[in-house]
Amino acid sequence: MEKRVRTDSKRRRRGLMAASALLGGVLVLSACSDKDTKDTSSSGEVTKESQAEVDAAAAKETSKARIAITPKDGATNVGINSSTKVTVTEGKLTEVALKTSEGTEVAGEIAADGMSWKPEGKLKRATKYVMSVTAEDSEGREAHENGSFTTVSPDNSFIGTFTPEDGSTVGVGMPVSIRFDKPIKDKKAVQSAIEVNSSSGQEVVGHWFSSQRLDFRPETYWKANSSVTLKMALDGVEGAPGVYGVQERTATFQIGRSQVSIVDAKKKTMTVNRDGQVIKTIPISAGSPANPTYNGQMVISEKFKETRMNGATVGFKNEDGKGEYDIKDVPHAMRLSTSGTFIHGNYWGPDSIFGSANTSHGCVGLNDVQGANDPSQPAAWFYDKSLIGDVVTVINSPDRTIQPENGLNGWNMSWADWKAGSAV
Repeated sequence: MEKRVRTDSKRRRRGLMAASALLGGVLVLSACSDKDTKDTSSSGEVTKESQAEVDAAAAKETSKARIAITPKDGATNVGINSSTKVTVTEGKLTEVALKTSEGTEVAGEIAADGMSWKPEGKLKRATKYVMSVTAEDSEGREAHENGSFTTVSPDNSFIGTFTPEDGSTVGVGMPVSIRFDKPIKDKKAVQSAIEVNSSSGQEVVGHWFSSQRLDFRPETYWKANSSVTLKMALDGVEGAPGVYGVQERTATFQIGRSQVSIVDAKKKTMTVNRDGQVIKTIPISAGSPANPTYNGQMVISEKFKETRMNGATVGFKNEDGKGEYDIKDVPHAMRLSTSGTFIHGNYWGPDSIFGSANTSHGCVGLNDVQGANDPSQPAAWFYDKSLIGDVVTVINSPDRTIQPENGLNGWNMSWADWKAGSAV
């Protein structure tokens, strides 16, 4: 019995010695060193001194250049305008390659100082891009970074179309009106990314008429001969959950001379005021007693030398469903409301109605000839003297005041009410 115990003890000691030898071999083989046995202690472990030397050698060979890619690797719903860029610190960029996942290269340029890069134009929506960047530090050591991202899709992005056009000259009543192609939930974020400024120094405030319409105007009409600048920095702005803006746009338009015309529906005249002076009084025919013209300040939003007017499109229908009128060649027509109010030439009515009778379906009519080819006619004169953005104010009509959102007619709202519709 004792002999068997001693034999077991010898076997146990031999097993421990073998395990110790094996463990020691593993430690030696797993040590990351080229110093051989000089870098190991008697137990086979890497010394602190040897590891420090290895770290110092690696650091000596590592570039100090630090590359930063925007957007981050794997990002989705990335904006297509200004959201992509590359920068470097403690070094210079030497090569930047941006390609679609299909391999189409995107043109771009490294800045003159070598510190940044950006694409030359906007990217495509709903596209995956792959980027590879190389930079060098002052010692010529290279650093590399790679990344990929996907731009926002049409279903997950919104755009805003605006009026007036960039570079145009307009009247003093012209607001900046932006229509979004998708409903905006975060109105504050979107409005905060839009600026409208005037060279006159007037305070300009935005007003939301709906989730898809945002207008800007000052308290009173724009100052004559001033300029107005619209800046849209919407790229990457989340207008609704998962829906992002894609626009980076600046537009400037000029304000022309001041022209405000007063239509007196009771007197049946229109007085044209230019820079505070009356330049002409014109006899008119406004809406009939059954279909009176709206009162209020109305802004000319479109001009047509000739256009078709069909009553069925604005609710004036006969029993057969056809329009009460259908005139294919209405001359010198200028839109005053979305609902169909125009100031236009009238050749089908006798000359005697102008200044004496209100006969229209709500429009303001001026004497004219068919073909819009007689510049001596009152309607032709007014058309030639008018700009988009000029104001036509109707007074003394039995109808109500036009709604501010019906056309570009926010001037029919008090300044307090206008500011109350701002999201910022």
